[in-house]
Order: sequence, then C-alpha cells, then structure tokens
Amino acid sequence: MIDVLVIGTGEYVTGLAGETVAKSDKSFGVVALSLFDMRARGLVGKIILAGRNGRRFNAIRNHFENNLKGAYPTLDVHFKAFPEEPVIDPQAYKTALKQLPKGSAVMIFTPDDTHFSIAKDALEAGMHVLIAKPLVKTVAEHDTLARISAQKGLLTMLEVHKRFDPIYTDAVDRIKRLGEFGHFSAYMSQPKSQLETFKAWAGISSDISYYLNAHHIDLLVWALQGIAEPVSVYAVAASGVGKEILQREIEDTITLTVTWKNIHSGNPATSIHTASWVAPPSDVHSQQRFFYLGHQGEIRVDQAHRGYTVATDSDGFQSVNPLFMKYTPRNGAFAGQEGYGYKSLEHFILSATALKNKETTLSELNQKLPTVATTHPVTAILEAGYRSLREKTPILLKNL
Repeated sequence: MIDVLVIGTGEYVTGLAGETVAKSDKSFGVVALSLFDMRARGLVGKIILAGRNGRRFNAIRNHFENNLKGAYPTLDVHFKAFPEEPVIDPQAYKTALKQLPKGSAVMIFTPDDTHFSIAKDALEAGMHVLIAKPLVKTVAEHDTLARISAQKGLLTMLEVHKRFDPIYTDAVDRIKRLGEFGHFSAYMSQPKSQLETFKAWAGISSDISYYLNAHHIDLLVWALQGIAEPVSVYAVAASGVGKEILQREIEDTITLTVTWKNIHSGNPATSIHTASWVAPPSDVHSQQRFFYLGHQGEIRVDQAHRGYTVATDSDGFQSVNPLFMKYTPRNGAFAGQEGYGYKSLEHFILSATALKNKETTLSELNQKLPTVATTHPVTAILEAGYRSLREKTPILLKNL
C-alpha cells in the first residue's frame, strides 16, 4: 500500500471543467475515480488532491458525492485537499508533499510548462513520480529529472495510457516483426470546445503538439527501440479557428515531419504526426488513428472506432470505448479495472510500491515502463517540433 498525492484538479483528475461537470467523455474523471477504487482494493492508502484554488474543492466534493457515489454507492470518495477554501495558493502542493512519507507516489496532471518544477520538487522530496504527457517541454529539463531519478533510485514515469491499450500493444509487437522502418502517419484531435477548457494555457505556455502528438510519438519511439532512431524534425501549422475563439494567436493544427535512420542499414524513414484541437463535434471525443509501413508489411489502427456504437435519447449517437475507461456500473459497483486508462495508473502504483518495498529495481522498471530513462527521444522530437515552428527550419535532434 502506498500514499498518493495528485497535483492538479482538472477534467482528467476530477471530471470537472472549472466548477462544472465536463461535457466530454470524461465527466467522471479518470485519476481520482481510479485511485478511490484502488484504495478499496488495498493498493492505495491516503489520497491527497492539490490544486491552486481551494474554492474549487466544494464543487469537487459535491461532484464526487452526487455523481460518483450516485453511480457507485459503496465507493469511498473522501480525500484531503490542499489548499483548503478560500485560499488560492499555486504552491499548495509543496505543503501537501510534506504530509507524505518518503517513497510515496505523486501524480502530476497540471499544465505542461509546470511539469518540470513540480516533478523536481517531488523527486527531491523522495517521492516516486508519474507525469502526464508530455513529461517536460525540453531535453534539458528531461535530463535533469533523469539524473535526479537515477541518483535517488526513484521511479519517474510518463503517463501514456496508450501503452496499455491491447490493440496498440499488439501493434507494437507486430511492428517489431515487419523488418526495417519505412513510414508512419498519425492523426489525433479534440473538439474545438476543448479550447475553452484549456484557454488559460492553450497557445500560451504549450500547444496541441505537446498535448496530443506526444501519444503517437511515444508509441513509435517504443515500437522502434533497436530498429530506428529519430534524426530531425520539421514542423508546420494551420491557424484561424482558435484565434476566433480565444481572440489571440494560436495554432489550430500542428504537423511534425520526422526523419529517421534505420540503425542496422542506415536507410532513411519518415513519420508524420498531426494533432488538432479544432475538430467539430462527432461520434467520439477524440479522433485517433495511425498507419505504419515497414519493409515487410503495414498496419492500420483506428483507435476511435472499435465497432461498438450506442444511441440514446440523452447523448445521441456515439462510438464508445470502454477499453479506455468503463464507467457503466456492474451490480452498483465500479467495474473499470481492465480499462487501459485505469491500468496505466495501476502499473505506476504497483511499480512504485514494489520499488519502495525493494521487491524490484529501477533498472528492471526501466526495461518495461515508459520511464524518464527511456522516453528521451519523445521529449527531443516534441521540443524540436516546437523550435522548428518558430525558427521555420528543420531541427537536428543532436543539436538539442
């Protein structure tokens, strides 16, 4: 059993956008709900949520009591909050860190540009850390966290739940049997309504490439370990829609073109990663698909459409994906333990607990998890894309 501090109280953690229930497919949230269930299973002890605005916690508690317990009546949804109402304190997480014994677990779900400083504080406090993608925004930040993690023997893991999607994991296993790498293209989007949810930081401290392209970049880096390495990145962007919504300059859609080199032959290869947050409403919250071409075969995955559709008077027509998070109760209880959104968090909790109890080593975890030690190329590609957009030139990864 391990105590957990979650830093960030937004939609992915609580299911609330501001103080209202999110109008997305995550109105119950993912992180807090999963942790409440893990506590019931005896995997998690104390649960602390830390934000910057204590005034939001009344709405969060009401949402948990009325909606989560409405669906799962026996679920214990209590937690400790920092800061308490009516305090506004962006540094409240530092006080919360002091409430935990060394070797506890910290999960960071905050705006991209805050990941580094918060993770550094948590590691220096002796905590195992899970960070929402992107891990950090620069290679320099990544290297710093990797050094501290290694020196202290602490787990620092990137939260990329697609690594636990059974279709994606099978695709990765198949990719490794298709010979050398040739080409990859991926598209991922969210509806333009998300710009209102993210308006405090969208296009200011981070962009849609960091936020969404991170998933498929990580997938490809993972699949191509020992096969190919990224060399350079060139980025382009489209704009116009977001500017009308937010009344400021912002990229609508960002495309990264990455040049790769096959390790054994030196043959070149390419990948294209496109992310957008100006999609129209549709049957899914997020379109997500990719195409892979190896020298000995190809793979196509439409992750948004699993052949499972539902139509109701309240929600209309939807393509649903309970493989990510199963919210539908079974006999009045939460039954989503097999979802890959849940499993990503569970793997971190189980791994951090095992490391704390000296039942595994950091070296062993680096071999099987998306840790700070193994995801360096993901950060490099994302930073190169960000720089390429601004410098309007290809960026060589070796120069970062």
